[in-house]
Amino acid sequence: MNKLILIAAAIVAALTFGSCEKTKTGGVETQKTIKIGISKITQHPALDAVEQGIQDGLAARGITAEYDLQNANGDMSTATQIAAKFKAEKVDIAIGIATPTAQALANTIKDIPVIFATVTDPVGAGLVTTLEHGEGNVTGLSDAIPTSEHIALFKKIADINTLGYIYTASEANSASALALVEKSCAENGITLITQSINSSAETRQAAQAIVNRVDGLYLTTDNTVFSGLQGVINVFRGAKKPLFSGEVDSALDGGCLIASGFNYYKAGIVTAGMVAEIIDGKKPADIPVKLLTELSETDFLIDMDAAANCSIEIPEQYIEQANKIFENGTLYEK
Repeated sequence: MNKLILIAAAIVAALTFGSCEKTKTGGVETQKTIKIGISKITQHPALDAVEQGIQDGLAARGITAEYDLQNANGDMSTATQIAAKFKAEKVDIAIGIATPTAQALANTIKDIPVIFATVTDPVGAGLVTTLEHGEGNVTGLSDAIPTSEHIALFKKIADINTLGYIYTASEANSASALALVEKSCAENGITLITQSINSSAETRQAAQAIVNRVDGLYLTTDNTVFSGLQGVINVFRGAKKPLFSGEVDSALDGGCLIASGFNYYKAGIVTAGMVAEIIDGKKPADIPVKLLTELSETDFLIDMDAAANCSIEIPEQYIEQANKIFENGTLYEK
């Protein structure tokens, strides 16, 4: 009897130890609940959509996660503090939405996986050295947009000869985008007028400074500019001049003649897939940087109210191509 009791006790002890044991795969300890820190540079519809897509994508895969959701409010020092917080609290995976927060995480955290989401130029930002694979504990997703095609389309539809461009001087992402805009304007025979800002509070003043010198304004995926987008829209709407946005989610309430870009919620879903790969055992260095290039991953919006305000007639072929139409103050989706 004593022998049976000892055997039973040994089995219980083994089961108890086994239930607390963690196995390490791909740099993440596999456990019932994964602790994920998400840091975004600021709050606006596109970045919010990425954040939600990540959570929904992981839930759809049956992954139980505890989230620490942080917003740097456009401040780089705050982004660095958030990165330090994630490191101190030992999150299992850290995700940076947008370039500054991704850089803060990658510079601060070296011993857990870091995934960047919606970084236009991850090589230029120093996050990876190639798009073919991750770098150390870092990999992620790029939201690069077809700038040259956008500007050519803007010229064709709105007869743009002088183009305005507002960008954040301090962001690596914006510097890379500016180079592409300059190249694209040269290719399309368009004069470029630029205006730099340092914070979202300056966007309206930047729009006022540039509006009378240009035929229209082009916006790339600059998070600081987009967080102050409504002020820009109001200035250009008053001047009856068109805007082309390289990001659609922020244009859903109207004000941009054209908005074309990939779907940020779907970008979050794809990012969740990368998180799942790491949880399943892959190392970040072995995961290529993701690019969303399929038509199903993009959105194309035409704002008929903005067209009427600017006295621009949209060719029927583009109306047919658009999967979102804004008209009479209402968004219609095909």
